[in-house]
Amino acid sequence: MNFVSDNAYGAAPEILAAIAAANEDTAPPYGRDAVTARLKGIFSNLFERDVSVFPVITGTAANALSLSTLVPPYGAIFCHTDSHIAVDECGAPEFYAHGAKLIPIDGSEAKLSPPALETAISRLRKGDPHSVQPAAVSVTQATERGTVYSVDEIKAISGIARSHGMKLHMDGARFANAVAHLRCSAADITWRAGVDALSFGATKNGALGAEAVVFFDSALVGDFEYRRMKGGHLLSKTRFVSAQLEAYVSHDLWLRQAARANALAQKLAQALREISNIEIATAPQANAVFARMPNEMVKRLRKAGAQFYEWENPQDGKTVIRLVTSFATPEQSIAGFLAAVKG
Repeated sequence: MNFVSDNAYGAAPEILAAIAAANEDTAPPYGRDAVTARLKGIFSNLFERDVSVFPVITGTAANALSLSTLVPPYGAIFCHTDSHIAVDECGAPEFYAHGAKLIPIDGSEAKLSPPALETAISRLRKGDPHSVQPAAVSVTQATERGTVYSVDEIKAISGIARSHGMKLHMDGARFANAVAHLRCSAADITWRAGVDALSFGATKNGALGAEAVVFFDSALVGDFEYRRMKGGHLLSKTRFVSAQLEAYVSHDLWLRQAARANALAQKLAQALREISNIEIATAPQANAVFARMPNEMVKRLRKAGAQFYEWENPQDGKTVIRLVTSFATPEQSIAGFLAAVKG
């Protein structure tokens, strides 16, 4: 009963088969192989326009390298207080951007709101060398609270970014879960809504270890390739990452797996709603359930072998726990967890 993270589960059989196929022969190193070359066409078809795509091995690298390419060292990056770049990446975006400043903003459901974003931007002194300058906004899709920005919400944020001469970056570690929930095209929720660069995640949804940075305008690529090399993220055997990405987006594998993870989260949340003394803290839209329950119940679950994060400190005898489902979460794990909840 592992609900700690979708990272806890392994790779999809299709991904492992793709890696094995890439291992059958020799290939040029450092991304000069045939499968890496195919990614541009594959991702351009996926996003319905010409894109530039670069494989990397971690989501932190994707976020830090893409933001450092979009933002100058004196720039400000606006993000949510709970965002991965603000909380879980050990300062990597600022480090790779040579000192650019993250400006976290509070917001319900782990989302940035247009009014709060406008207020935060207004606090900077544009043109004043004593102040960092607004350069980019970063949104997380799906969010750290398991919620999903709608197309209109992304458009509203991108409109503000454009009005201030800023770029819009999307941390898509769980991008597949968001698209599966919205049932829109990958294009609709990215460049058509005003996104400039996307950290396209695959690892949490079935890859062994594969992410990609996608630029929707080639003019924004700039010195990205030099930054990737200098940062130690140009792999000599890039083909093994590229093979995963190719298999991941082929035949809608990425969406099918995300849809299953989302459906399991909905099933779990609905069952928990029907149990007394449990509140669903945030209505799940992707693959994460946040449930507030008595501390005694939390202890009982731990004793039964359930694994999860305690997201908020206990208050009034209750704790909010986070339960993340995966494409590979067994149905019996859901049943076993619910049985343990009921005692």
